[in-house]
Amino acid sequence: MKKSSPLSLRRTLSATAVAGGTAALMLAGVTAASAHVGVTPDKTDANSYALLTFGIPHGCDDSGTTKVTITLPEELNDAQPTVNPNWTVEKVVEQLPEPKKLADGATITKRTSQIVYTAKAPLNPELRDALVLSVKLPDAAGTTLHFPTLQNCEQGQTDWSEIAKDGQDPHSLKAPAPSLTITAAAAAAGHGSHAAASTETGTDTGQASSVSDSTMDDGAQARSWAGLVAGIGGFALGGVALMRGRTRNPAEAPVPGAASVPKK
Repeated sequence: MKKSSPLSLRRTLSATAVAGGTAALMLAGVTAASAHVGVTPDKTDANSYALLTFGIPHGCDDSGTTKVTITLPEELNDAQPTVNPNWTVEKVVEQLPEPKKLADGATITKRTSQIVYTAKAPLNPELRDALVLSVKLPDAAGTTLHFPTLQNCEQGQTDWSEIAKDGQDPHSLKAPAPSLTITAAAAAAGHGSHAAASTETGTDTGQASSVSDSTMDDGAQARSWAGLVAGIGGFALGGVALMRGRTRNPAEAPVPGAASVPKK
């Protein structure tokens, strides 16, 4: 049996690697082609502010995307679009059939119904982009919000607006609408406990401060009395010394100007 040379073996391995890489690229292409417009929220807590990222993965049958229209669900009254340098953006406002009262007591007569992104240049179908909206999620845990999205391309369009019916698998839909499900609000116990603790601590701190101030006052008074007593004592000692000096024997007192006579 003829043995393969090292050079021949290296060529065989290289060809196998190229073939494997080509197959992987083809598989990746199939996966990318099957992708759809979806939404990824940074949070889903009820009654919170969230950033919703809409991924635009590919065009319509290999045609570049030119416009993306995102329809807001009725549960949302507004959305703030994030600036994307590749697109221009506008908000579509609709008049409500009747005034709507909000949870904070305010009343609105209009709402933002759509956000429209228009590409400055068609988005290459082999590339993807991300469009981000900031929204205030409603206080409705368990509710699923759907964002029907119309993707216009240089040729054709895709309407991502299908909503699964009860019992239907959303993955079976051909063009599902981007959606998210609101979850329970984040536990506020930590904040409440912190506030309560702060209040209690503040009360205790105030009492401690009062006691401390009182103690300081007593100490200051004690030190004042001690200082006064010491001053009186010093004054008394000074007076005694003065009296002793005055009662000294005059003979022993030196005569001013007299020379000192050494003792024999």
